Amino acid sequence: MEEKKRNTVVIAVGNQKGGVGKTTNTIQLAGALAERGRRSLIIDLDMTSGATKALRAPTEGWNSSFELLTGAENPEDTIITSEETEVALPPNIHLVPSSRKLAELDTFLIQNPWLIHQDLLLEPINRLRGKYDYVFLNTPPQKTKTTIPALKVADFAVLSAMPDHLAVSALAEALSDIAAAQRHANPQLALLGVVVCAMPRPKTRLARELTAYVERTCVDAHGVTLKFATEISRSVVVQEAQRDGQTIMQYQGDHPVADEYRTLAKEFEDRLARLRTERVISLTTQAEMDHA
Repeated sequence: MEEKKRNTVVIAVGNQKGGVGKTTNTIQLAGALAERGRRSLIIDLDMTSGATKALRAPTEGWNSSFELLTGAENPEDTIITSEETEVALPPNIHLVPSSRKLAELDTFLIQNPWLIHQDLLLEPINRLRGKYDYVFLNTPPQKTKTTIPALKVADFAVLSAMPDHLAVSALAEALSDIAAAQRHANPQLALLGVVVCAMPRPKTRLARELTAYVERTCVDAHGVTLKFATEISRSVVVQEAQRDGQTIMQYQGDHPVADEYRTLAKEFEDRLARLRTERVISLTTQAEMDHA
């Protein structure tokens, strides 16, 4: 029996600084969405292989995001599924692992000058649409040769931030990159939201300043903040879960942080549903105006 086609949403997850919870939020959000019956694909586009290592997947000897980007393999053949016996991925989470071969991407582009760099992900993602509810593009902390293709192909961007002075300036750079992608490559790209994580309880002055900064600067066209209301608390349980290659829902499903990610997943899907409805209405209105 043929599987039903899914309405795939492609999410670029980023920040221009490492160590701000980007990879953690990607994996844990995918885990919380899996509990809601969604199937997610995480494509690790970071040469340091953060998501790959956190999921205890191989960084060598398997097809990777390098083969996906260069077209050396069919997109489907670069995916490790949750049914793979050699890699114990969480249920309903599939992965295109990263590898050190991503360092060779510059050389590949020089040797293939007819390829358009920013379009490297267009064909692979088009082939994968319909197979997943969500495709998460886990981007590197610096702007590299994989960042621009990710922003070119994504439907939405999600940014991650935590109380850190450098994270604030990096967040501003990430917002600038999204705006540039909207102007030059992907006018449909929109910032879905900002996840604030590793929040101390009670909040420190730095944590309060970060929250205020995100609420003030990350807003939609109507001035409404795009900070997700759900904040993720600081806890070692997340690192413990990832050391075991598990989501926090698998590792300790009754932990308060697991419930925070569940609440975030609901807020994430509610916001997506609203924005997608607004897009349809906007396109319909524009079509009517053009016809008139």
